Amino acid sequence: MNDPRPVAGIGARIARVEDARFLVGRGRYTDDLRFDGQVHAVFVRSPHAHARIVAIDKAAALAMPGVLAVLTGADAVADGLGSIPHTQISDSTVKRPPHVSLPADKARFAGEAVALVVAQTREQAKDAAEQVEVTWEPLPSVTATPRATESGAPRVWDDIADNVYVRLQTGDKTSADAAFAQAKQVVKLETWVQRVTALPMEPRGAVGLYDAARHRHELFVGSGGVARWREELAGALGVPIQTTRIVSYDVGGNFGMRNTFYPEYALVCWAAKKVGRPVKWMADRSEGMISDCHARDLFVQAEIALDAQGRVTGMRSRNTSNVGGHFYNFVGLANGVKLSTGLYRVPAAHVEGL
Repeated sequence: MNDPRPVAGIGARIARVEDARFLVGRGRYTDDLRFDGQVHAVFVRSPHAHARIVAIDKAAALAMPGVLAVLTGADAVADGLGSIPHTQISDSTVKRPPHVSLPADKARFAGEAVALVVAQTREQAKDAAEQVEVTWEPLPSVTATPRATESGAPRVWDDIADNVYVRLQTGDKTSADAAFAQAKQVVKLETWVQRVTALPMEPRGAVGLYDAARHRHELFVGSGGVARWREELAGALGVPIQTTRIVSYDVGGNFGMRNTFYPEYALVCWAAKKVGRPVKWMADRSEGMISDCHARDLFVQAEIALDAQGRVTGMRSRNTSNVGGHFYNFVGLANGVKLSTGLYRVPAAHVEGL
């Protein structure tokens, strides 16, 4: 039986249904959430791009008003917290060093969390976080993408000598090399698309709850992938997935930045179990700038081969993507590789991505 209702097509006016509550201030974002007995978390973050954690002194912070706990990587190890599995990476050729939520050995980027303070109010937690004394041993670092793969560059991970997590290749190298061997002219280009971040309407934040009677962790967070995040939360906490629950209301802006499961999300759940209270964390703008996933840091060395009439006969490109101290995904690299030839007819092309 044919459906007599009109079908909305291209150009048809379709009424929006989600706007009214936002226009009158009835959105429900992470910072709107309040739970009975809720306390607040603030993170102590590394000022160094690369540094060994020699010692963390909690004493002064623990003596501050309202402080309930100061947690470090050593505490996380003692409690058996696991590494974040990052299940969106299915390629078995990718080198995947463990991504622990709170490192006990060293910081691998400026802004990495190395301690967590929980207090009755956010202001008390902020004041106490400033009293956490971290003894650092600064290590050599490299921040320029083209230099990261050079021989002798400082290693982010000891067992990855060239700092390369993954290598991609596409196209036909033999045909591309032949085109360049016969080229009448070769044009080369180097370009570097710098790192950017999303700056969503609401900064990242989360509330962790623990139900001791049911041994159940709950995470309230603006999410770009709740089903996958349950696996990653369970992996990070070292608990069965059926003991986890994630609730996401209004996200507050994503732009891809919220598709990733972050360490803070596991840590507020862990802290909630430790203190027996719901634990809320909300980033401020400056914190988001250094701890949110960045994008588009892509260094490209490309060349095209031309015949005597100036027609393109071949192309070669080497695309280097900076994903930072921990490997969340290689979307930026993969997209750069896919789009290398653009809209042009290129008879022979070879692109390498790393």
